[in-house]
Amino acid sequence: MKSILLKTLFLILSIGIVHSLLSFSATISEKMANTNWRELYSKPINQWPKPTIDKGVTWQEFEPLDVDTSYYERMDDPKVILGQMLFFDPKLSGSNQVSCSSCHDPELAWGDGREVSLGNDHLQGKRNTPSLYNINARKSFFWDGRATTLEEQAQGPITAHHEMNMDAKSLAKKIKNVKGYAVLFQNAYGNANVTYEKILQSLATFQKTILSKRSRFDAFIDGDYSQLSDQEIQGLHLFRTKARCMNCHSGKYFTDESFHNIGLTYYKRDYEDLGLYHITKKAEDVGKFRTPSLRDVMYTGPWMHNGLFDNMTGIVNIYNSGMHMIDPDESEKAADPLFPQTDVLLQPLNLDDDEIVALVSFIKTLSGRQYKMERPQIPR
Repeated sequence: MKSILLKTLFLILSIGIVHSLLSFSATISEKMANTNWRELYSKPINQWPKPTIDKGVTWQEFEPLDVDTSYYERMDDPKVILGQMLFFDPKLSGSNQVSCSSCHDPELAWGDGREVSLGNDHLQGKRNTPSLYNINARKSFFWDGRATTLEEQAQGPITAHHEMNMDAKSLAKKIKNVKGYAVLFQNAYGNANVTYEKILQSLATFQKTILSKRSRFDAFIDGDYSQLSDQEIQGLHLFRTKARCMNCHSGKYFTDESFHNIGLTYYKRDYEDLGLYHITKKAEDVGKFRTPSLRDVMYTGPWMHNGLFDNMTGIVNIYNSGMHMIDPDESEKAADPLFPQTDVLLQPLNLDDDEIVALVSFIKTLSGRQYKMERPQIPR
């Protein structure tokens, strides 16, 4: 119930702000409506209008995904084959009931479709399960960036009590006792010796194969300008300019790989999560979370670190509000150095209803065909 109330509050507030700004933005919208966006963007990307980027922000121009021509070659790699088996095998958990794929399901865009994860003994986690799409391109892992390699990341779910609840010291012996794994380790590593490190390395090697498929937007960048509608092209322009999205969502994977407080810390309330602060213990990191990639975003909801948002238009609405509803004043900040401050990059956008529709329509073009995978026959 509290989750529903919070979502409703944000949506009502943001919609109210949107409508209060309609008169202010009417002149701008009329001017934009008279612009031929298709003409501006039906040309090589280096000739597109420059994006609106705040001072000090490091950004990258968009890049299309490559056509994947080596999928079958990658999947024939013995380490990938072993890693795939381990990824789908519930024997990696203490209960023999939970696998990596329990939370990262290929049928659910390599996430779980839940607000927060559900693991061992049906215990809930505190955060939304990130999709594994393009995880090899990430520079840090988890919402708070506490892991810097895929091998390090794999250890977290395996050993966490509320996820797979497996004793790391016992895992290698447990897998070694499964006869079917001997030949897989032999093929992958040249010997049948099972170690915890090999298990983590194999899992990481498999996860690196999980890539997004090309979307209509990739085809558009490559010169097939019929792939996007006029409304979607307008949304592309808004994404790059008035909506200021490229301050955080740029490059090939639409993420700056950085951490921001977007105003959803819920400080000293239900759902409180201090994010990056738990790792760094720096006051300026309170409420900061990793910028997620927008590749295949329409398949990876519900969204945000707590999974409380399941409507993309609603999310655009709250960004449109500026997200500075609960910033502290100077006296509050002095009295409580941990009181979270929303990132200065977030400002009211003054988007009208039609512009919001156009922006959402463009965001939808970033999702390609879902990459699904048949579950392998697990060794016995």
